Amino acid sequence: MTAEKAKADCFRLLPVSSCLKLAPRMNTPIGDAIHISRSAADLNDVEQRAAQSKITWRLLPLLFFCYIIAYIDRINVGFAKLHLREVLGVEPGVFSSVYGFGAGLFFIGYFIFEVPSNLILHRVGARVWIARIMIVWGFVSMAFMFLNSVTMFYVMRFLLGVAEAGFFPGVILYLTYWYPAKDRARTIALFTLGGVAAGVIGSPVSGAILGMGGVAGLAAWQWLFLLEAIPAVLMGIVIFFILPNNPQQARWLSDREKAWMQHRMAEDAANTSSSQRHSLRDVFTSRHVWLLCMLYFLLNVGGYGYEMWLPTIVKGFSGQSDHMVGLINIIPYFVAGVVMILVGQYADRSGERRKCVAVAAISAAIGFGLAAYFKNPYLAMAALTLAFAGIKSTIGPFWAIGTAFLSGTAAAGGIAVINSVGNLGGFFGPTLVGLIKDRTGSDVASMLLLGGALLSMGLLAFAMPNSTSKPTRSETGSK
Repeated sequence: MTAEKAKADCFRLLPVSSCLKLAPRMNTPIGDAIHISRSAADLNDVEQRAAQSKITWRLLPLLFFCYIIAYIDRINVGFAKLHLREVLGVEPGVFSSVYGFGAGLFFIGYFIFEVPSNLILHRVGARVWIARIMIVWGFVSMAFMFLNSVTMFYVMRFLLGVAEAGFFPGVILYLTYWYPAKDRARTIALFTLGGVAAGVIGSPVSGAILGMGGVAGLAAWQWLFLLEAIPAVLMGIVIFFILPNNPQQARWLSDREKAWMQHRMAEDAANTSSSQRHSLRDVFTSRHVWLLCMLYFLLNVGGYGYEMWLPTIVKGFSGQSDHMVGLINIIPYFVAGVVMILVGQYADRSGERRKCVAVAAISAAIGFGLAAYFKNPYLAMAALTLAFAGIKSTIGPFWAIGTAFLSGTAAAGGIAVINSVGNLGGFFGPTLVGLIKDRTGSDVASMLLLGGALLSMGLLAFAMPNSTSKPTRSETGSK
């Protein structure tokens, strides 16, 4: 047996991850090693599409539903706010500031524990860690029904952030185990559509629950926190039993499909900058990572400043009941859901992810500016809808860029750093809106603040290196 034949047989028998490690030591180019190994795992086009469809239908609906639950538990305080002033014992003139600060404290707890949580997920596996996160945050959210002071409100919001830390970046990391870079903008947009669906589903549900005041001796806001926390605990248990950690542990994939997945992801790594080795230390010294952190920070200033206050803003210009506010609240979420999927598909097809982020952010800024200008409530609602559609449409292409250049532990740490630092914007957005409302008694200045954050994000997005958003030859399907 010749040495070359021995090497070829070796690569056919080993998984691709091992081929990537052994290739340099055996004086074989990585691309050749993958090509040799791939021959054992080829599926025809029909089989590939069937395998990918199976993966998508097994994973995305489950993760999508989990994100709906997470988002409802995160933003339902916006509906509870309509009832909390007397419970917390706060004077009307300072309540907006108290609420805004407390709503934002979620993101401080989130920030502190995000990176450790994602590193643990990468080590112990998504199944156990995502299940743990959901069960714990469900019980913490449920405990909000016992609020009786400002201090307790602050502490509980902080603890909710601690409990949920790692869920979103953990899922983003998890999706990189299953989808190559060329498919991630659309895939991440489909997952984060759960945040939009949370508004479509959660807004009328929250409004309806607030009509249960007095049932079984509980106030309306207590029912809100209790009923909307239970699904997190139940879904955490479901995740523990059915979510595979990676393609190799998916019992619903055949051996050939598993091999094809392994080769597919290895080829993706070899064809993008993530094939370069990065350490966790590189994450903290990368200018690219810190630029993404700034972009995500500005996005969340605008996004959470908007969502934590939307029910209050809608009630202010409409004068409607809690139930009707919940129904009106559906409009921007529904429109944003449609637009973000279209933008995600376009970003993957064209590779123009940087421009998609920039244009969507600037569109959101225009929407906020128009909302501040319009006095007519219908035109103001249309402008707010434009702003929200722009905000949400940045997410898919943004995370497609953010996951394209790191691998392994560096990917786990990098995604968590971007998400945790960026989510500090979720603290500053609601807090600043609350302060401005107490000082001015108007929504105009706060709308201009949020629009300014999105305009800055859009302009900064053009500063990103274009190479991070352009697909490679393999991504476009070129041979």
